[in-house]
Amino acid sequence: MKKQILVGLCLLAAQLTFAQESITLFNGKNLDGWVNHGEEKWFVEDGELICESGPKGEYGYLSTDKFYKDFELTLEFKQEADGNSGVFIRSTFEGTKVTGWQVEVAPPGKDTGGIYESYGRGWLIKPDPEKDKALKMGEWNTMKIRVEGPKVTSWLNGVEMVHLEDEKIGEGEGAIALQIHDGGGIRVKWRNIELIPLD
Repeated sequence: MKKQILVGLCLLAAQLTFAQESITLFNGKNLDGWVNHGEEKWFVEDGELICESGPKGEYGYLSTDKFYKDFELTLEFKQEADGNSGVFIRSTFEGTKVTGWQVEVAPPGKDTGGIYESYGRGWLIKPDPEKDKALKMGEWNTMKIRVEGPKVTSWLNGVEMVHLEDEKIGEGEGAIALQIHDGGGIRVKWRNIELIPLD
């Protein structure tokens, strides 16, 4: 009996270890594993993923070629110029029309860490304005996003920005994507994009 319990515990431990294995989404060399939507510029330089506005200054997205449902995503971003961007979860695309939810990345005072539903209900939740001081404009920032069923939580540099439970998000399926906002003049750098599956 003790042996069976021990074997069971070992199997459980192995499953938990496997479930917590980190996946590197950006290899620091090229855009393998990603899909470009639109005409904005996405390229790799000095081990960093860079997005810049193209000549038309329209919306652009770079999405994973795989879908991810429940996960914890950690990444770093550095806003240069305008810096208006975002991280999409459980999202699908038709050209540059996106169906999904964005965790905002924006200049100071523009609700970084909040959750916005594109082509839908708009803002679902914004952080308390006081939390905006967690953002370091022009420096590297660490964002963490945890998505599990209908629950989404975002952190910026260790500060919890928002927590939301939403049935529609819970039903969503799709890719993770980085956004470049329209308007032109935007440049954002990304690095260390790591995902831990939770399912």
